[in-house]
This record gives sequence, structure tokens and C-alpha cells, in this order.
Amino acid sequence: MLLRIPTCLNVAGRLCAAFLCLMLLFPSPPAMAAADRSGDEFLTGYVASILERDLKWERDSYILKIVNGAATITLYKEDPMRQEAADKQLRAIDGLNGITIVVKPADAAKPEAVGSFMGITGQGEAFPIGDVFRPLIADPKQPQFFVSILSFRSLDARYTLASVGFGETFGLYRFFGSREGNGLQLSLEGALFAQFNLSAPSSDLINADYTIGIPVTYRYGDNSLRFRLYHQSSHLGDELLLSANHPERINLSYEATELIYSREWREWRVYGGGEYLIHKEPSDLKPTIAHWGIEYYGSKPLVWNGRPVAGMDMKSMEENDWAIDTSIKAGLEFGHPNPGQRRLRLMAEWYNGYNPHGQFYNNKVDYFGLGVSLGF
Repeated sequence: MLLRIPTCLNVAGRLCAAFLCLMLLFPSPPAMAAADRSGDEFLTGYVASILERDLKWERDSYILKIVNGAATITLYKEDPMRQEAADKQLRAIDGLNGITIVVKPADAAKPEAVGSFMGITGQGEAFPIGDVFRPLIADPKQPQFFVSILSFRSLDARYTLASVGFGETFGLYRFFGSREGNGLQLSLEGALFAQFNLSAPSSDLINADYTIGIPVTYRYGDNSLRFRLYHQSSHLGDELLLSANHPERINLSYEATELIYSREWREWRVYGGGEYLIHKEPSDLKPTIAHWGIEYYGSKPLVWNGRPVAGMDMKSMEENDWAIDTSIKAGLEFGHPNPGQRRLRLMAEWYNGYNPHGQFYNNKVDYFGLGVSLGF
């Protein structure tokens, strides 16, 4: 069964490339673009930007909720001039079906927030949709569903590689913040990352990495954090182990703690942090990893309602004398931009550095190609 998978992936990769070429030849349907721009998620971000950037409202001076295009703004003190200015400016927004401005004292509007810690209230929900920390665009080990067809070079050998991933983050519980979108969330995540040599006669499975983890994520406005404890184990493919020049098998397995901080500014995002390996095998594996990057989330559709997205992810491992491993992905995103919503990304990708997969972490590699990923 596994032998059939790479063949299907090869065909799928060619179809994706053809589909991308077709999209570049035809403009996006205006009706689809208009529908996307009238969604509650888009309107929430757009209204908040007007209130804070144009009207100079403080982020924690109000609560904004938009349901089915109708906006409700809760203020904590009476201010007729402020209310009139907001009502006048917001009513001109296309797709906004109505505006209600409610004034409540702070202790009545959000009593649990008065004694809250870092903007987290006492209210919450089980099994929330999405996450308060956006998944990293260009991290090769970000749990997601994807397939990439790559021109891969390692140890002076170049061949066609299929890189496949199955995984997602499942929210268990979220404590709400004092503002829509803020909060503290506990999740469970799992993923499989596999690589196939499509240039081999039987499209050999090279390696498979299995990860499972518990991330705790936090958001306050444009600031977000991810703390994660996770396990990874790596396994070589049977075809590779049975080949004439097979590598010596290394039982790579470890647990790691990770902390990543990110800051968003308009359509840009920067992040940085690191990891520390614990309970590692081989035992002499050096434990510290630095991790940082930058991302771009376009808001204006280009073709077929696809928004431009791009990311550059960099890691530096103590094991490899702090050499920088660079991953770059750029392309188009279709569907909802928020985590936990259905979306599809078509991405061009490039990587240069030490191999991010399995026991080959001491091998220098580079690759480039096209990939498609799905979000749920």
C-alpha cells in the first residue's frame, strides 16, 4: 500500500502545478471576493483597526463582537462624542448589517476581568475552534496536512522527493480574554512527517517522524505565545534499510520543551524563541535549539480569491554549531485565514541547512519545489 502512495503523490503534485498555472491565467470572481470580505472574521479585524488606528481607542476600553454581520460594541463608560464618531464611521462599511453600542460599567460588563491575570477571564469553552496562536507558515515540522514535490540534494546526490505530512492541533479548552480573540488555550497535537524518494524504482520510504504534544497558547492583542511539551520518534523506511548502501540506524527519540513568542503588526508577524531537548536518545545529542522567523499575511485577493502568504523560518541547533537552517515558503491561501477554519494553500518552498527530518540531522541538504496544504 505504501508503495502506491508516492505514485499518487507524484500525479497529485503535477496536477497542483497545472492548477496553479491555470489560476494565474484567470482573474478571481468578484462575487467570491465580496463574500469573503463580508465574513465575521474579516469584519472583526477591519472594525477593530478603525476603532484603534483611526479613532485612537485603547485596545482594552471596549469589547467587540460581530455575529452574522451585526456588530455589538460594549463600552465601560459613557462618552457621547466617542459613540457618535464610531457610529458615523462604521456605518459606511460594506457588509456591516448593523451597529449596537452598549455602555456598561467595567464591573458589570466584565466582572471576572477586574481580577483577571494578563487579560484572562474566568469564562471559557471546551473544544474551541482553532487556536489563539497562529501556526507557523514555513516551519517544516508544523503539524498539518500537506504534500510537497521537491528537488532534493543531500551528500552530492540529487533526486525527486515527496514530503508528506498528516497532523493537526485539537483544542481541548480555552479561557476567554477580555477582548474577542484573546485567551489562554490548552490543546493536543499530533503529526506524521514522511519522505519518499520518487527517483527510486519503488519510490522508497526514507524516513517517518512521529510527534505528539501538548501546547499551551496565549494571546493578548497582537502578542501571542506558545509553550509546548512534545515527543518525537523517528523511523527509517524498510526499503532504505534493505538497500545495498543503507545508513547505520540511529534510534532518534526525545522529548522537548518549546517556547515561542510572536508579535503581529498589520499584515506582518515576527516570532522567536527556542527548544530544549530532554530524555534524548542518542544521549550525547546537544539539547538547545534557537528558533525565529517572519511571516506575511496578505489581505487583498490576487487570483481566484487567493490571498498572498509567505514565511521565512530559521532554526539554529547547538548540535550543528549554531549553523542557521532556513526554510522559505510563499504562495496563495484560499478559504478562511483563521486557524481551525477550512483553507487550502498552494506554496512554493525552498530550504537550505541541516536535514530537519529523522536521524539525518547532521547532513547538509537543500531543496525546492511546490506543495499544497489543507487546514481544518
